[in-house]
Amino acid sequence: MTSRSAGSRAARGQARGAADTADSHYSWVVLSNTTLGVLIATINASIMLIALPDIFRGIGIDPLQPGNTSLLLWLITGYLVVTAVLVVTFGRMGDMYGRVRMYNAGFAVFTVFSVLLSVTWMHGTAGALWLILMRVGQGVGGAMLMANSNAIITDAFPPDRRGLALGLNQVAGIAGSFMGLVLGGLLAPVEWRMVFLVSVPIGVFGTFWSYRKLHDTGIRRPARLDWWGNLTFAVGLVAVLAGITYGIQPYRGHTMGWTNPWVLSALIGGVVMLVIFGIVETRVAEPMFRMSLFRIRAFTAGNLASLLSGMGRGGLMFVLIIWLQGIWLPQRGYGFTETPLWAGIYMLPLTVGFLIAGPISGWLSDRFGARPFATGGMLVAAGSFVLLALLPVDFHYGTFAAILLLNGIGMGLFASPNRAGIMNSLPADQRGVGGGMSTTFQNSALVLSIGVFFSLIVLGLAGTLPHALSSGLVAQGVPAGDADRLSALPPVSVLFASLLGYNPVQTLLGPNVLDQLPASHAAYLTGRSFFPALISGPFANGLDAAFMFAIAACLVAAVASWLRGGKYVHAERPTTVGTTDYSCPALRGPEAAHHGAVTPDRAAVPVGTHGLASGVAHSTPPTDRASPPGLREDRPHPTRDSPLAAYALIVTAHGYRPATYSMTTGGDGQPAAAETAPRTNGQIAGVVRAASPDRPLPGAVIRAVDASGKVVARTITDRDGRFRLTGLPRRPYSVTRAPSPTAPPDGNGSAGATLHLTLDGMRS
Repeated sequence: MTSRSAGSRAARGQARGAADTADSHYSWVVLSNTTLGVLIATINASIMLIALPDIFRGIGIDPLQPGNTSLLLWLITGYLVVTAVLVVTFGRMGDMYGRVRMYNAGFAVFTVFSVLLSVTWMHGTAGALWLILMRVGQGVGGAMLMANSNAIITDAFPPDRRGLALGLNQVAGIAGSFMGLVLGGLLAPVEWRMVFLVSVPIGVFGTFWSYRKLHDTGIRRPARLDWWGNLTFAVGLVAVLAGITYGIQPYRGHTMGWTNPWVLSALIGGVVMLVIFGIVETRVAEPMFRMSLFRIRAFTAGNLASLLSGMGRGGLMFVLIIWLQGIWLPQRGYGFTETPLWAGIYMLPLTVGFLIAGPISGWLSDRFGARPFATGGMLVAAGSFVLLALLPVDFHYGTFAAILLLNGIGMGLFASPNRAGIMNSLPADQRGVGGGMSTTFQNSALVLSIGVFFSLIVLGLAGTLPHALSSGLVAQGVPAGDADRLSALPPVSVLFASLLGYNPVQTLLGPNVLDQLPASHAAYLTGRSFFPALISGPFANGLDAAFMFAIAACLVAAVASWLRGGKYVHAERPTTVGTTDYSCPALRGPEAAHHGAVTPDRAAVPVGTHGLASGVAHSTPPTDRASPPGLREDRPHPTRDSPLAAYALIVTAHGYRPATYSMTTGGDGQPAAAETAPRTNGQIAGVVRAASPDRPLPGAVIRAVDASGKVVARTITDRDGRFRLTGLPRRPYSVTRAPSPTAPPDGNGSAGATLHLTLDGMRS
């Protein structure tokens, strides 16, 4: 009884899945759910930046004490490091076991650890370590979401709509980084646990929704996990990112720790381990990191551009927070405890720029390709960094907001087409691992940018801040010994104080010294004008260096983006079909009436040159001019641009003879045959069955092949033999079952091992 009930539930689930995926709105369900997942993951990557002061006060820790600096940094970067390390592994597992399955698990894991973060009962160092460990667990869930969301979208949308879909998803992810700043500033002062609890209802809803509505429509590639690859990659990347995290901390009287033997060992050892990882991946049968994907120019150039743009964008966020919180906002009357929230609010023009440009550029890239928009976006971003470098430290907000809006537009112009270009370049069975590789570059860029930008600003401060701080304090009556002690503190302590919204002088000088000063002097030192005026000059030196780096990164990213080539969507090699048994029954359903006289060549021929209707197919394949390996730039496509279109629908399965159908249309938008046929919306749904014995056939492959031999769409049947083929032109078609020549069975199956295709209809 129990097994019968379980079988009944499984059957109902499979029927629901087939109905859901066949629905014309399914792709938008996919987009909305995956966008929610990416949004919540990226919001949590930045929400703690603004909330850290309240969180540390809640657990009773002073983050500015030297021993607590590493706790502070790991709470900021731990989530980023984990997601950067694990997205490739989870993308690979999605290719193997199902992308939706991994994505659903990611939502659940993320939600559980969000709850655990909010129920922290410990205080002091133990409480901070608990938060770090739970953030690592939350990062595992975030990595599962980010690794598979792009692949799920790519599976659900045809190539002519992927740019818009991936653009919306990408823009939501990037905007989430800035939305987290505002949410953290709003929630943390009320109750610091709400910073984590806000994710719980969204996570519960997303988990339930994704479990009910998302279904695997992509191609699975069963394989074994590459344990050596996973191990060497994780150790190497963690070592490099940890070395960067500790490199920006002071070490034995030095302003930073780049000479620390541990930091040097971590950086050098991590690079060596990543080199070993690259060697391992070329030797194993089923590698985690597909090095062969880097032969695809669009994939390599897109990821290089993504890495460089991410470094510029990530560093910009930290620079602007310090600039606003430490200098500009206090000079306008905001208290230091208020500056974190208002810094997030004043940075909203950046998010608005993303939201405006991202979807538009994604939609346009579907028509014209990624190169012009991604390259132009990087040039616009570089120009905005030039304007920021020319802006005085005490700026007018209207000018500042306009430059931020311009930067957001430039980054939005780049992000959507670039991600669509990367995903379109990937083979169907490599989208999970390829998407994970791309996310690794993007997440690693943020950690790298923290090291680069902090180092540049600290170097700018180190030259002039100590003298300015010492002389300014002595002038206000602070004893020379205390002034020298404070001026000898590493500049990174001053930066952290500004970043966290602390009153730097009051925090670093301490009540014992301030109580000995005249009240007017103490009030001036701890007021809103002394520290901002003191730091603005030294900070400007570091700011110029940081913006110069961002300009260079964006310009190199623009060059890399231009080198990706023209519009490109990965196409499989032409499929060759051997002698075919066409003796199985004719089509059932609305398309069954369309019968033509198609006589395929009995010899093994490339489909599209001889396998289609005479006089309908374009029998001369296009010539490929000198294109690099793995890259073929788009040319006018027979099924899209020619007045007369035809292609073959090929159904294959192991142990069965292939079945072939011809789909044709005339140049006036009517079917080539006299009968009518419904206009497609770019997809066909149906079921493949074995003719003898009659049963659904899982694992059958359905390919749509155009007249040049190019596979324009491909899918695989589920356990019930059902399939949904997307990416077809939106035209009325006549579907014709090719007639059966008399041919003996070949070695792939017996005479009765034939295939039977039933179409649910080309959905209009």
